[in-house]
Amino acid sequence: MRPRKAWMLVLLLALVQLLAVASAGAPDEDSSDKEDAIEEDEEEDEDDDDDDDDLEVKEENGVLILNDANFDNFVADKDTVLLEFYAPWCGHCKQFAPEYEKIAATLKENDPPIPVAKIDATSESALASRFDVSGYPTIKILKKGQEVDYEGSRTQEEIVAKVKEVSQPNWTPPPEVTLVLTKDNFDEVVNDADIILVEFYAPWCGHCKKLAPEYEKAAKELSKSSPPIPLAKVDAIAETDLAKRFDVSSYPTLKIFRKGKAFSYNGPREKYGIVDYMMEQSGPPSKQILALKQVQEFLKDGDDVIIIGVFKSESDPAYQLYQDAANSLREDYKFHHTFSTEIAKFLKVSLGKLVVMQPEKFQSKYEPKSYVMDIKDSTEAAAITEHVVKHTLPLVGHRKAADAKRYTRRPLVVVYYSVDFSFDYRAATQFWRNKVLEVAKDFPEYTFAVADEEDFATELKDLGLSESGEEVNAAILDEGGRRFAMEPDDFDADALRDFVTAFKKGKLKPVIKSQPVPKNNKGPVKVVVGKTFDSIVMDPKKDVLIEFYAPWCGHCKQLEPVYTSLGKKYKGHKNLVIAKMDATANDVTSDRYKVEGFPTIYFAPSGDKKNPIKFEDGNRDLEHLSKFIEEHATKLSRTKEEL
Repeated sequence: MRPRKAWMLVLLLALVQLLAVASAGAPDEDSSDKEDAIEEDEEEDEDDDDDDDDLEVKEENGVLILNDANFDNFVADKDTVLLEFYAPWCGHCKQFAPEYEKIAATLKENDPPIPVAKIDATSESALASRFDVSGYPTIKILKKGQEVDYEGSRTQEEIVAKVKEVSQPNWTPPPEVTLVLTKDNFDEVVNDADIILVEFYAPWCGHCKKLAPEYEKAAKELSKSSPPIPLAKVDAIAETDLAKRFDVSSYPTLKIFRKGKAFSYNGPREKYGIVDYMMEQSGPPSKQILALKQVQEFLKDGDDVIIIGVFKSESDPAYQLYQDAANSLREDYKFHHTFSTEIAKFLKVSLGKLVVMQPEKFQSKYEPKSYVMDIKDSTEAAAITEHVVKHTLPLVGHRKAADAKRYTRRPLVVVYYSVDFSFDYRAATQFWRNKVLEVAKDFPEYTFAVADEEDFATELKDLGLSESGEEVNAAILDEGGRRFAMEPDDFDADALRDFVTAFKKGKLKPVIKSQPVPKNNKGPVKVVVGKTFDSIVMDPKKDVLIEFYAPWCGHCKQLEPVYTSLGKKYKGHKNLVIAKMDATANDVTSDRYKVEGFPTIYFAPSGDKKNPIKFEDGNRDLEHLSKFIEEHATKLSRTKEEL
């Protein structure tokens, strides 16, 4: 019996050991949950560590390093902070780095210390955008969280002095140099100024907000000129009468005033561009000619129309009238004047005359050598400008991209070839131009010009002539944006005459740049292309809201879902069409629909397609677009299915 009992005892001990091993190898449900919780806690701790790393303000050679994550937290309780926005690859930034570190060391010793920080604008894009950083390095000072531009030199002495000045407890930002005009002071200020630039803005306008700091910087700079040139602004939303008085329909609108007379501003919209443009505008619009030799050189070697006023003296009333007229056209033409009797004799005119003539290269036997106007005390400036504009083009001029405004009269007959008036190529250029002259003399109602084929390569491509294989090509640009291409053939005066005659008789078909006509166009927003513009937008029986867009335009992309919702909202109205057109790939075949930016929206009412109404409201949301439609729709009626 003992051996059997011993065997049983051994078996029992082995069973106990097996149970113990099994228990250790398979943890219960509670222990598994505990382990999972521990792992989650460890992951959260790691995330917290990452957040702490982002919020931690590190230091490099005494300069603090800020980023999108830690910036606001760091500056929140700081009175004054000096900031540098830099790019790692920027040579100027690398050169400035040792100086900036010295600045940091100096300001650290200030009482109280002033923190000096740097921000990598290429990686911290949110901050770079927030502070409108466009160049490197850009230095800013923060005073109680408010941005203070630094415009001094990048030297330790100047920067430290400016930062210490701003850090003083009683420091306040200097008042704006830009004048604020209202109906109460507008006339007094503007009428008294020899020259002043006025911005008409809307408080909600994004472009106005972008212009504001550049405009103020320009105002500061121009206030230091001699004499100072003032800049002013008008809230066009609050001052509706002033906005209406000066035909302000978009924002911002800038106008130059000279003793109360308004002139268009066509200059840049950043500090240095505004300053340079206004400095040029502040000078006299006409330059004095002292020697006869200057006039002779204009005639022999000149490349542009010659405009000369001949007067007795600066006190001559005719001279003052001439200056006023010149001011309104100074951006388009170069004006000259003289008090020389010798020059008057050479020009074969008496004093008080305005002479408009062409340099020798553009003169021909088919037109007068000069056009003379008598300026009297009673002559109006408008009559002077009309005389200049009327005679500024020769019978066959040289059309260039830079002076496109001069060639707006239609129909315009353009002959394209390698136009080069330099000495070596002048004979060849004139050979073809003379053939055009033979035709131009018989069609005085049309404008004729030659144009260099390389300068107008895009235009030739749109005309379908870029691959014509001909040395000389021709086209007619007509009213309403219509264009007619001459069939490629050997060019001569007879061929051009036949082409112009066929156009005059209405026998030519226009060239229309167009995307393919959509096969399925039943969506809420109808797609318009060049070939369907007339049939859809110009349909006299229907109201049409048409959006002209560009595929790359950010504002257009932002508008797209809103515009689609608008199309769905009015899809049931049979007499109303919501449409869109890619204006970069299609011709707008009516000049009444001018597209100068994207998106541009017009309402084309039924029965009055030649007078479309432009959507000017800056709020391109469903509510405002709907309101615009309801205000101008001639008839809104639903289809039977909708009813």
